[in-house]
Amino acid sequence: MNLTDKTKNEIIKKMKAISPAEALELFIEASGSPWMIMAAASEIREHFKGKEIILCGITNAKSGKCSEDCMFCAQSSHYKTNALSYPLKAAKQIIADAGTAAKNGAEFFGIVAGGKRLNTKKEWKEIFKAIEGIRETGLLPCASLGMIDVEKAKELKAAGLFRYHHNLETARSFFKYICTTHDYEEDIETIRAASAAGLSVCAGALIGMGESISHRIELAETLRELNVDSVPLNILNPVKGTPLSHMKGLPPMEILMTIAIFRFMLPDKDIKLCGGKERNLRQLLPLGILSGANSLMTGNYLTTAGRDSSLDHEMILDLGLNPTRIQSKCKCDAGKMKSCKTKK
Repeated sequence: MNLTDKTKNEIIKKMKAISPAEALELFIEASGSPWMIMAAASEIREHFKGKEIILCGITNAKSGKCSEDCMFCAQSSHYKTNALSYPLKAAKQIIADAGTAAKNGAEFFGIVAGGKRLNTKKEWKEIFKAIEGIRETGLLPCASLGMIDVEKAKELKAAGLFRYHHNLETARSFFKYICTTHDYEEDIETIRAASAAGLSVCAGALIGMGESISHRIELAETLRELNVDSVPLNILNPVKGTPLSHMKGLPPMEILMTIAIFRFMLPDKDIKLCGGKERNLRQLLPLGILSGANSLMTGNYLTTAGRDSSLDHEMILDLGLNPTRIQSKCKCDAGKMKSCKTKK
């Protein structure tokens, strides 16, 4: 029995966690036989997650003028890009965006605000109003609002927030090459604060920034230690004006093997394909699910357009799998979603 099958069987039968060293060995083996590890990862996904695929939507609620120098980010004030810059949207607009996501079949909806943290009482007031309104659309509200402490996390929980999102982006050992304006431990503490407050936690990666597979495995191990619930995998979409604008895209097969390794290391977690998936996987996008992902971000991203959500539904159904929510045919206004009679 090869290492892929042996490890897969131990995960399914014994929920035995594999070590970073074993993960690297699996990746090396997969380089010569990628279909084998992808099929095994799909079997692990189906064992722990069934045939359902979760869809998530987001809104870019506050854009640009971020003080951080993350080398990939179009919204950083350190670089000249074409990204839009605007203050926090009103709660009414955020709720309307959530209504659109609900009609597109999303189950989760995230409020994403650029910047290291929100600072004003006015901003927080709008966030709390938006969380309440998102719940009325039937979606589970999520938020990515930068750094928070336990006290603020508890306030978000009390307001009805379900999940807090805060990406680590890359491994601790590679982070210094990606960002110099804050320490990796600040990100870790934000994740711990959200978890301590009883919030579900979403934290993941941006791959393709020049890191090695060892760095990705290191990150997966950190996420496992933090016991996060959802792991978004973004693939770099280089933005003109940022220091990483010159980066060449990862080969699609390397992306698929990376997804598979994350499934082997995080067998019972939600693994979500997010930004850059269409551009980088191209015609192999459906294989991202067959390589172990059980969730997709649908619709537009923060500063780049996604694809029509109907294509995601079509892809999921063509794979013999099921979206957790059916795309609504409803034509009502987003603000009327609570009273909508269209079957979801």
